Amino acid sequence: MDRSGGRRIVIVGAGPAGHRLADALAARAGEEARILLIGEEEHPPYDRVALSRRLSGPVDLALRPAAAWDHRLTVLRGRRVVAVDAESRTVRLDDAAEESYDELVLATGSRATIPDIPGAEQARVYRTIDDVDHLREEIGRLRAALGRPPRVVVAGGGLLGLEAAGGAAMLGADATIVHSGRWLMSSQLDEGGGQALGRLIASRGIALRLGVRPVAIHEAAAARRVLLTDGSELEAELVVFAIGITPRDELARAIGAAPGPRGGVAIGDDCRTSVEHIWAIGEVASHRDRSYGLVAPANAMAEVVADRLLGGTAELGEIDEATRLKLAGIEVASFGDATARTSGALEVVFADPARGLYQKVVTTGDARTLLGGIFIGDAAPYAALRPLLGRELDHEPSAYLSAAGAPAVDTRLPDDALLCSCNNVTVGTVRDAIGGGDGADPCHELGPLKTCTRAGTQCGSCVPLLSKLLGQELAAAGLEVSRAICEHIPLSRRELFESVRVLGLRSFDEIIGRLGSGTGCDLCKPAVASVLASQHQEYILDGGRAALQDTNDRALANMQRDGSYSVVPRIPGGEVTPQKLAVIAEVAADFGLYTKITGAQRIDLFGASLDQLPDIWRRLVEAGFESGHAYGKALRNVKSCVGSTWCRFGVQDSVAMAIRIELRYRGLRSPHKLKIGVSGCARECAEARGKDVGVIATESGWNMYVGGNGGFQPAHAQLLASDLDDETLLRYIDRYLMYYIRTADRLQRTARWMEDLPGGVDHVREVVVDDSLGLAEELEAGMARHVGTYEDEWAATLADPERLRRFRSFINDPDAPDVGLPRVEEREQHRPAREDELSDGRVLLGSRIAVREGA
Repeated sequence: MDRSGGRRIVIVGAGPAGHRLADALAARAGEEARILLIGEEEHPPYDRVALSRRLSGPVDLALRPAAAWDHRLTVLRGRRVVAVDAESRTVRLDDAAEESYDELVLATGSRATIPDIPGAEQARVYRTIDDVDHLREEIGRLRAALGRPPRVVVAGGGLLGLEAAGGAAMLGADATIVHSGRWLMSSQLDEGGGQALGRLIASRGIALRLGVRPVAIHEAAAARRVLLTDGSELEAELVVFAIGITPRDELARAIGAAPGPRGGVAIGDDCRTSVEHIWAIGEVASHRDRSYGLVAPANAMAEVVADRLLGGTAELGEIDEATRLKLAGIEVASFGDATARTSGALEVVFADPARGLYQKVVTTGDARTLLGGIFIGDAAPYAALRPLLGRELDHEPSAYLSAAGAPAVDTRLPDDALLCSCNNVTVGTVRDAIGGGDGADPCHELGPLKTCTRAGTQCGSCVPLLSKLLGQELAAAGLEVSRAICEHIPLSRRELFESVRVLGLRSFDEIIGRLGSGTGCDLCKPAVASVLASQHQEYILDGGRAALQDTNDRALANMQRDGSYSVVPRIPGGEVTPQKLAVIAEVAADFGLYTKITGAQRIDLFGASLDQLPDIWRRLVEAGFESGHAYGKALRNVKSCVGSTWCRFGVQDSVAMAIRIELRYRGLRSPHKLKIGVSGCARECAEARGKDVGVIATESGWNMYVGGNGGFQPAHAQLLASDLDDETLLRYIDRYLMYYIRTADRLQRTARWMEDLPGGVDHVREVVVDDSLGLAEELEAGMARHVGTYEDEWAATLADPERLRRFRSFINDPDAPDVGLPRVEEREQHRPAREDELSDGRVLLGSRIAVREGA
């Protein structure tokens, strides 16, 4: 360590808390300090919140410094501090080296708690990058050795336990959660929320054993036996403990620092310990008799210490204990007084077990002041509500329950509301940055705004609210709101599409080199993939494009809740022969798949493992089926009635037209999914006006409707043109779809796209029918290229051994067996829970809102 000039500050622990303190000091200390950051792990400081991302492979989780880490800051990795001498102000490392300090900060964090039970040494934990890497490798090895999914028991039903079990299931294991509480996440959720979460977890094929805990692990001949408190046993090849954390306070205890009542080292509001010149932050610190395993408190402590070391007077205030989990599509969030402990608290609840939804807003007894909330299955209101904690609401509480179908409320947040709890960023700070307060350059784009405020740079849950606030402030100032895809590509999707078309770019590297910067992200990569697919009609997983795709597109199948995949063969217009139906039935029976006729007139086959997909599709392709593109942002299907062929009311052959339309636009990649409907008469049995393109027969031809959508924001399609002949109809659909593909924003449905267009449907009519922009020939040519170059993706995959390699269970082992997920001969159908099935009888279920008052 450079000892020349400045105070010597040693930080023991290179986790998120230590990294944050080092970063803050590097940004503000100038030449006043020399900083040494010492970490035990060989990895650079990384984001523990994102550990589950590592389950899919060696993803880089390193935390990026916001400040320049220069000669003033030294990082030692793979080194451990074994002793502290508070008298001489030195620390001794595991290689006997000594470092002196003027100020010492303990950020030693915590270790995974392992219970003192027989056989506990046989278990693994879920805490570090190495833990996750070992879990991934061991499950893969066990699958190969056993020829079946290995059984994994995860002890712990909190955040880490759910991540561990979900990760094990995603890797192909048969996972069971053992939790001592009566419901999952019992420290953060009430019983209603815990039960809702339990149903969602169980629906993903993860077994639950609640109200019990392990008391012993015995080694058996074939597998370990986990003995539970109720006397029952579970067999498992792998046991993982995720039951909590234990502060690593051994250094503090050795120097006589006052401990916290539940472990850790006691600190005051200034984060000082009882030993002079020694501070503590993060999970090792016990503040007001409590330790916190969350990012926001650790960051707050780091900021306080940084301020104090530089002569400030900052203190810890109220600790934000909001938590949020997103696991395999399950959204969970809680904040504030989520369990209504406040006297007289009012709880407004919406619960719909059939949909896996539970939302609760907790207020004071007069329903005015927000005290907390819980959101399971749909956490959309969380980001907007959390900054309002402790404030009066502008609307009645039920107006914030999005799952209940309440219209979205738009509340102007006060400047002192906390927008980003991870980094303690207020709404006012963000507004100042947007407006260029204190003489700084204004931040009018999301990327620079995140950089200059640090909002949204950690867990990311506040990014939607940050983006919304940016748009509101720019609109209020009369400035154009940026539609940049992300900080890496400063173009809207429309601008990106045109730039790629004009410049003839064909790869992500070319696009980022000419039009953007950096390495890309989860926003721009799929957008680029969609644009390339729309323009070049090439196999979407070739040429380095596989890494750009979403999970579903990479697998050419839809991932389901339990980590398995669904198979959806295309059935144009819903017309299918008995022979083809027999093939579907045989495939479903042979592979043990659940079958479902969907509302879109297609047959879905559920429960396939990734390595089974080629074998399933080989049989379907040989029978004449093609991919139905249920996984892609593309044409899904064309729904039709039976039309004039069979129906006594039909005036046109809707089936023939539906088949013609579906075969024309199959595989067409677009900003969002597309659905089309064709009705044979005005009785509208195909519900064409609820589709992106609706075609309804008349005595004289076809009426064409556009911009209809279902989903959360349903919209009726609007009439574009009447009494069209077949060829004119197809020509107008060509123009409409290509104009949408060229000009819509990322993930924008046709209804919202038309709403944003100046003039709406009238403008679309001018472009499509009247050719007001002179684009008709160009749009038709673009569609003709798609039609002429279409190739079924699964047929192309099966014809190429290299493409098939993506679907092997273990890509580096060509001899590894194909291992399927566990199957059941019959699947129990879900049903809503009855009110009498809830033990406390308080939560009203069944798609209704309940209001209950506290004592």
